[in-house]
Amino acid sequence: MNKIWLIITREFSTRVKSKAFLLGTFLAPLAMVAFFALIGFVMSRGSDEQRNIAVYDKNDLLKGAIESTDNINLDISSKSFADLVKDYEEKKIDGIIEIPESINENENRFQITYHSDDQLAIDESLIVGNRIEDRIRDYKVKSLGLDLEKIDKLSTYVSLAPKTIIEKDKKISSMTNIVGSVMGGVIGYAMFMIIIFYGGQVMRSVMEEKVNRIIEVLISSVKPYQLMMGKIIGVGSVGLLQISIWVLLLALLAPLSSMFIGAETTSSLTDVAGVSPEDMQAAMSEGQEKMVQVMQELRNLNWAVLIPMSIIYFLGGYFAYASLFAALGSAVGEDINEAQTLMLPIMMPLMLAVYIAFSAVQAPNTSLVVWSSIIPLLSSVVMPVRLPASPPVWEVILSVVLLIAFCFFFVWLAGRIYRVGILMYGKKASFRELAKWVFFKG
Repeated sequence: MNKIWLIITREFSTRVKSKAFLLGTFLAPLAMVAFFALIGFVMSRGSDEQRNIAVYDKNDLLKGAIESTDNINLDISSKSFADLVKDYEEKKIDGIIEIPESINENENRFQITYHSDDQLAIDESLIVGNRIEDRIRDYKVKSLGLDLEKIDKLSTYVSLAPKTIIEKDKKISSMTNIVGSVMGGVIGYAMFMIIIFYGGQVMRSVMEEKVNRIIEVLISSVKPYQLMMGKIIGVGSVGLLQISIWVLLLALLAPLSSMFIGAETTSSLTDVAGVSPEDMQAAMSEGQEKMVQVMQELRNLNWAVLIPMSIIYFLGGYFAYASLFAALGSAVGEDINEAQTLMLPIMMPLMLAVYIAFSAVQAPNTSLVVWSSIIPLLSSVVMPVRLPASPPVWEVILSVVLLIAFCFFFVWLAGRIYRVGILMYGKKASFRELAKWVFFKG
């Protein structure tokens, strides 16, 4: 045990003191916050290009003005089409929308011609189309002698308000499932990335020591199994430390990012669109209410269960996959292509788990998702996605028991391969050869 502890200490201290660890640990959260702040800044700017589009309505079917947007000005012109073309050539307008000479009230689809050498962007085309649709609808309502106000009352929007039956004290809202699903998806995807990243570090460490013949010196002092476990636990400890620092820094930096995005959004809309701060406050009230609901739902999540269970699934998945990565690193030498070939069977269950986790975000209780959250090679990614939805306790217990049992099995299996492969040079490993190593006595 003392030898394993020495290897753990060596792996941990070597990696923690490296420049790559320090830069990655402290710059990654800053880069993430800056990235989201940049996204907020870009999205708040909108389109700076102003378009003036003339609407040629020969028979004056769309009487009155058409609603414009901040960067698209739609003007029903009384000029002839030839005069509008001349205005376009003189760059007074950016395009001409030609309304058909007649509109059939029984038709549901219309194709309106847009005359311009520069085509509209997809979002601009949709905006203009929606504005024309509204006016054509008004025209058809009047032509058919219908009451516009009564027709508007036909538009109905239905939302489901959840209410518990048995659990009277449980507080849920329309945002509960959404927040829980999104949070589960974030946790599941984070599990996938962490397992791949730190499991890959174990494999690269084993390969480097084998190629540089350092392993021959180490094996003279410790057993191969002790060396393998020391590496896995040491790298995993570095991963837990790095993740803890990331969570702490993101928790501290997130308010600064939101303040920056909010201030930048308000400033840009006030300056560019000419919106007063009072109007901006009224427009953002609904969004702020939704944000308050989201924050409330996040507080209502059972973090006392979610955090420790996520750690358990991380450790179980990490040990299972990291041991297999260590065995793989010991089986190959300098040929990285050989390692990639052998990695495919190991990566397939993990990639399958991610796709199933995406499905679990929308439907966490389907048969496929439930069984995938119990199967060991998949559960470390899928079950954390289901945890915010409060799955049955027996499913969680069975999943954990199987994960721990298979974790011990994979560690034992990897140890059998590692003890032979770590000193094997010049022989190309295959799955048949690896199977022989498992049962090799020596």
